[in-house]
Amino acid sequence: MAMALPAPPPARVFAELDAVPASVPALLGRAGPPVPPGREVHVSGSAELSVRPDRARVSLRLSSRKEAAGEARSSVSRRLDYIAHSARLRGVPEEDMTVTEDFSRVENTYQMEAEVSIIFSDFGKMQTVCNLLIEKLGTAVTISPPHFYHTPEAIDTLRRQVCVAAVGNTRRKAQEVCRLFGQSLGKPLLIKEEGTKEWGGHIDSYLPRSADSLTLQERIQSATAYASSRVFAVFEIKGKEHRRNKLL
Repeated sequence: MAMALPAPPPARVFAELDAVPASVPALLGRAGPPVPPGREVHVSGSAELSVRPDRARVSLRLSSRKEAAGEARSSVSRRLDYIAHSARLRGVPEEDMTVTEDFSRVENTYQMEAEVSIIFSDFGKMQTVCNLLIEKLGTAVTISPPHFYHTPEAIDTLRRQVCVAAVGNTRRKAQEVCRLFGQSLGKPLLIKEEGTKEWGGHIDSYLPRSADSLTLQERIQSATAYASSRVFAVFEIKGKEHRRNKLL
């Protein structure tokens, strides 16, 4: 018994050459003299772009437990001052550092805890500061893995760039179609963004990985943002250009 093959998918039209009747302007309510028939090319195009994160947040935790309250506070304060001084020396502005403190009594001792959150726009400086603090403070400070993210301005720029890239790809496709038929491309009559898509990055690994085991580059890759745009456009089609050689 012969097996029936599935029906082939419908053909996808990526470019269409249309002749516009002279009566169309009248149907659209346009006043004026009759417009001669024109021709159009309808095309669709797309683009996909990505942008790496432009910010990273690092959290540093400090704690001290002493029998005297002043000693507990002083121990943490000295380390806080050193952290802030080291970050400022490497160009981190004061407004990008946030300190929270918690003081409590535990049994017969006093406990002072502090957390420093530092935002970096230069990942090289981030590594330099973290390495220095680990070297100088050792186990007296706990540094969390960096959290990479995008500022709203970076995402807005990505959205604009991917739309412009899709329009450029669509125009080049229209030019190639016209060139195939010996025509030249005219001005755009319609440009419409039909759809967009945004998604986060992923790591090319076949083995499951915990977040704490990722390398710095893998963290950046997983935080990379991607965006795509799909555009539909209509362009005029010009006739062949006839060049006349003029004798001077």
